Amino acid sequence: MKLLHPGIQPNCTTCQGTGYRVERDGEWARAVACACIGPCPHCRGTGWRTVGEGARPAKGRCECGVLHTRIQAFNSAQIPARHANSTLLSFDSTGPRMPAFMAVAGYLKAFDPSDENPGMVLHGDVGRGKTHLLVAMIRELIFTTGVTARFVEFSHLVGDIKAGFDKGRGGHSLLEPLVRVDILAIDELGKGRNTEFEGTVVDELVSRRYNAARPILGTTNYAPGAPTGNQVANFAANQQPTMPDRVGDRVYSRLREMCRFVPCTGDDYRERRRNRS
Repeated sequence: MKLLHPGIQPNCTTCQGTGYRVERDGEWARAVACACIGPCPHCRGTGWRTVGEGARPAKGRCECGVLHTRIQAFNSAQIPARHANSTLLSFDSTGPRMPAFMAVAGYLKAFDPSDENPGMVLHGDVGRGKTHLLVAMIRELIFTTGVTARFVEFSHLVGDIKAGFDKGRGGHSLLEPLVRVDILAIDELGKGRNTEFEGTVVDELVSRRYNAARPILGTTNYAPGAPTGNQVANFAANQQPTMPDRVGDRVYSRLREMCRFVPCTGDDYRERRRNRS
């Protein structure tokens, strides 16, 4: 692994040689530089170093600034505090959870920040680790490739936009940053009351990112497949609504073109944790 700062201590037990640690800070997960980092041997803390040779060599940005930039990018992603420790290493990838874990690992390995990348939607029942994997993907992509990212929980986004409209403001100020960011991670796709307003929001967001060729990462409790005509949950097992029931055929079609759908299986991790306590 390439060090993101020349002063990082590779054997640090606090950051495991990454140069940063993530802690809970109110509502959000917040990355901070690790105390193990010493002075940069190239710029000695100025942020600038000599580039080239000659009597008057040019000055350029020192590589020690990369870590600070990526810490800022992580903090701008608005990861929930609950997932401060959600990483690939902390994910239980045993048994039936292994295929989803391997799919995520393969996606990260193939990701090319200089090229167009597909998206990925993790689907499955509650408690299968979908959001954990989603956050782990964002974290890995930010710190290894330098992309920008945003995490949004869909029903919260809809609520914020509706509140803005109620106060006489449009949704542009909330949607525009989500369209422009390199990676958009949408948690709980299809969650909500399935109103016309919610449908309009998800349609605009997915359509604009589709047209901009920017990937979406997501999670959903609803399986891909043909619409059943049932748009409300809590039906019998063979009548459960599908993804197109919840987001509409147009959005679903675009997501299928943009993203790989990966099932997350296994037992309910939350239930397992409750049984242990």
